[in-house]
Amino acid sequence: MREQYRSQDFTEKDLAADPMNQFARWFRQVAAGGMLHEPNAMVVSTATPEGRPSSRTVLLKHYDDRGFVFFTNYGSRKGRELTANPYASLLFPWHPLARQVIVTGSAARVGRDETVAYFRTRPHGSQLGAWASEQSSVVGSREELVGRYEELDARYPEGEKVPAPPQWGGFRVVPDTVEFWQGRENRLHDRLRYVREGTGWRVERLCP
Repeated sequence: MREQYRSQDFTEKDLAADPMNQFARWFRQVAAGGMLHEPNAMVVSTATPEGRPSSRTVLLKHYDDRGFVFFTNYGSRKGRELTANPYASLLFPWHPLARQVIVTGSAARVGRDETVAYFRTRPHGSQLGAWASEQSSVVGSREELVGRYEELDARYPEGEKVPAPPQWGGFRVVPDTVEFWQGRENRLHDRLRYVREGTGWRVERLCP
């Protein structure tokens, strides 16, 4: 199984001045193209202090000059690992466009006000789900999980304000490097990486 990528040139002159503006440029193109079901899906990789890695797919909920934000249960595996070892990697696998964005950096919890503001925008069922699921912990059965949800649904019916769980919130990944990968013919892919250097960024080209 092999595909020959026939993409346009992607050179240094095409880059924005900083990686977040370049990310915004690519993200808008991917989102507008309609080729991906969830263009904000990203693979988040974390590791224990001993270096044992783990990965999972989550949804990017916000990005700006400060970094990339997603939300989770702080007691989940990724939440515990980021608390003990804040270094993380993000991967946006935009395969239909033969593009990837790879981010490395450090993660920190967002402010509680930011978490609560986002929680208010979630659908009612998703708000209840954040309470019902002790993410990454062992559960006896599907019925047990659904039972927790139904109890919460009875306590907080549709239209009633659901408080944000104290164990649930956001992480912001502040990038140290951001690589933009464009597939090219004969596996001679374009890989342009921004590297944080003081208050600015240095761009380097990587061999494919």
